[in-house]
Amino acid sequence: MDKLLELLEQDCSMTTEQLATIAGMSEADVKAAIHKYEEERVILGYKAIIDWDRVHKEAVTALIEVNVVPQSADGFDRIAERIYQYDEVESMYLMSGAFDLTVIISGRTLREVALFVSERLSTIQGVTGTATHFILKKYKEKHLVFRPQDPEEREYIFV
Repeated sequence: MDKLLELLEQDCSMTTEQLATIAGMSEADVKAAIHKYEEERVILGYKAIIDWDRVHKEAVTALIEVNVVPQSADGFDRIAERIYQYDEVESMYLMSGAFDLTVIISGRTLREVALFVSERLSTIQGVTGTATHFILKKYKEKHLVFRPQDPEEREYIFV
């Protein structure tokens, strides 16, 4: 079954027939396994990875290091839950090392991201500090390489 999950993570657009062939399973077994994984929340959803630069969507993505004071009974979970409830938060991780949480957010502008950090994130009780890093260019995400765009052909008129 791990092979099936790996295949789905690599390309969730494959048909059950394709998955069955590659995984060495029957189509019925693939369908049943996927259904079970979805019910047990092993599979949380299906997403396409989009290179937004190719469609010229203006957006800013930031990685925010967050230091917090863990709660006595819940550790980091209660504060993490407060943070990940915000729509701007795309991903969030508990970390080891110099800071406690990594929060990845997107906004339309640098100002929008800055306001989120200063007015929402840093004001949460238990948050003791933040450091914001803006992502300038994506090279690779989820094993997929973002290739540079081909230069646009230009017409030159000489007079």
